[in-house]
Formats: sequence, C-alpha cells, structure tokens
Amino acid sequence: MKVEATSVPMKVAAGCSVLAGLLAFALPHTPPKLLAHKVTVKDVLGLDALRLMRERSFAVFIICSLLICVPLAFYYNFANLFLNEKGIGNAAGKMTMGQISELFFMLVMPFFFARLGVRKMLLLGMLAWFVRYLLFAFGNAQGLVFMYYAGILMQGMCFAFFFVTGQVYVDNTAPGTIRASAQGFLALITYGVGMLIGAEISGRVVQHYQMLAAHGAVDNLWKAVWLVPAGMAGAVIVLFAILFKDRPTRTSPDEAEKGMVESEMETGMIQPLRDPGRVPPLSPHSTTPHGEP
Repeated sequence: MKVEATSVPMKVAAGCSVLAGLLAFALPHTPPKLLAHKVTVKDVLGLDALRLMRERSFAVFIICSLLICVPLAFYYNFANLFLNEKGIGNAAGKMTMGQISELFFMLVMPFFFARLGVRKMLLLGMLAWFVRYLLFAFGNAQGLVFMYYAGILMQGMCFAFFFVTGQVYVDNTAPGTIRASAQGFLALITYGVGMLIGAEISGRVVQHYQMLAAHGAVDNLWKAVWLVPAGMAGAVIVLFAILFKDRPTRTSPDEAEKGMVESEMETGMIQPLRDPGRVPPLSPHSTTPHGEP
C-alpha cells in the first residue's frame, strides 16, 4: 500500500484513539478507593516509592531500567526508517512480528520465571536488546536478511523478560500501601524519563552519522548507528550483573512495610506516640494479644 511515508498511519492512530476514548465511557464505574488524605501530585507520580531506593538492589534496578531505555529508544524511533532504507518491503507490516513475539513470550514467561528467577530473567531481557542491535548492525538485505527478522522477533524477549519481569519484581518488593505508587514510579522512570532521554540521544547519534556519511567518513551508516545502542546495552548489562543481588531481605510485603515503618521511626520521619497515657485502657472484658485478661 506504500502508506508508511504518508500521514495515513497517523490518521488511523488518531481514529483508533478516539474510538478507545469513547469505549472508556462505556466501561463499568470504578471509582478510586477512598484515601485517608487528599491525593497529591506525589501520589500520582508514584514518588512515595522513593523510600524503596534505600534498598540497594531496588535502586540498581531502577537506575538500570532508566539506562536501558536509552538504547531502547533507538529501535522505536529508527527501526522502521532503517528497514525502509535497506529496501525491506512492507517494513511496518513485518515489524508486527515483534508484537506476535511478545504474545508468545508472555505465555512462556511463567515457565522461565519459575526456573531462572528475577535476576537472570532481567539479564536475559537486557541481553536481548544487545543481541538485537548486533543483528541489525551486521545483517544485510540480501543473504543475511534473516538477521533483520531475528532482530524484530527479539521484541518478545526484550519486553516480557525485562519490562514484565521488572513489574513483577516491583510488585513483590513494594509493601501493599505503596505498591501502586511503585509501579507508577517505574513507568515514569522507563517510559517517561528514559524514553525522553533516549529519543534525544538517538536523534543526535543518527544525525551525527548521517553527516559523516554525507562526507564519506562512514562506509556503513546504519552499522555505525546500531553499534552505539549495542554498546550502551552491553554496559548496562555489566553494571546490572555486578551490582544487582536478587536476595529478598523480607519474606512478605507486610514484613517489608513493617521494616520501612521501623526505619522511618528511627530516622524521625514517623514520630512515636508521645503520650502513652492517652491510649484508652483495656475494658474488664478485654484480653491481651496472648489471650490473657
């Protein structure tokens, strides 16, 4: 149909967005749960989850999630342009193989998760990005075109093994009271800040090598481009492998929450009850936690 270079995809996307918005009005009424305090911007952005950054492994996970989204932006912003310039017909249609791959890896993810654990799953997800960019860098549209398709199919492992596993890790790490905030914070860091930085850097890198190629300083423009995010992803993998330890310090979210409260009382963020005498006494018929009168 040759519509990729026109405004038709944008118009289709706009129409689908309108339909999705209208559908939302037909969904069941699900008011938010009543909170003991007024909802603030901090609640919406998930900044309450910053408390979790005191745990080294969680901090390493968040920082690496931010960093891995920088090379990720290269694929989202320039993969279609790259495939079209390489002469791959119906590039947008072929890129949907990535979404099909996502469905497959979402189905098999529980099998791998139970056997590999969080750390290895996250490492495999990041390694998939590294391998994808190497496939794009060293493939070609002739005898090695299968490397391009393999790079597209890596999308399933990239998404499920890193992003979905990361969401599971956050859900298991955060106490119940800030679990939603922690997920929101992760989304802000990855799809917000990380993608923003990645879009800026990827654009500058492509522009830089386009200028060099125009002056004959670069023989293979896209090979030079894809090796940049491959190097970034490789560095993040090494950093994560060295610093992240998948060793839960608490056995349940409730214990995690209790530990956080105790820590905040020690630092003065939560003040203990100043006047124990104000606690109402037990009634004659009350019992202690041990069942004693």
